[in-house]
Amino acid sequence: MSDRDEFKEQVYSVVQRIPKGRVTSYGHIAKLINHPRHARHVGTAMRESPPNLPWQRVVSFQGKISPRVPLDNCARQAQLLRQEGVVVEADEMGLFCVDLTLYGWFPAEAAGSGDVQIGGT
Repeated sequence: MSDRDEFKEQVYSVVQRIPKGRVTSYGHIAKLINHPRHARHVGTAMRESPPNLPWQRVVSFQGKISPRVPLDNCARQAQLLRQEGVVVEADEMGLFCVDLTLYGWFPAEAAGSGDVQIGGT
């Protein structure tokens, strides 16, 4: 397995663990897999994610749904999160946004499920 494939598998493993109704950031996923400066690489991996991955649960460190092409994917992500009970609102720029203090999922470690913190970064 290549380093790139291993990185993607680590990302997908963390994303699979994000509970329904919660979100986390690209940067926090990078931190959990011991690549804290690779949030953009997490985003790249997410663009190539398998169809069964709950991709909608990953947002920016500000809680914003990252703009992408096609643009209707932002609305789709917001819709999927709303179906999980997450409140998604539009900010002053018209970008969809989630309140991380209410819906954030930020475990201290990738392997431990008992040390989950809600909110924060």
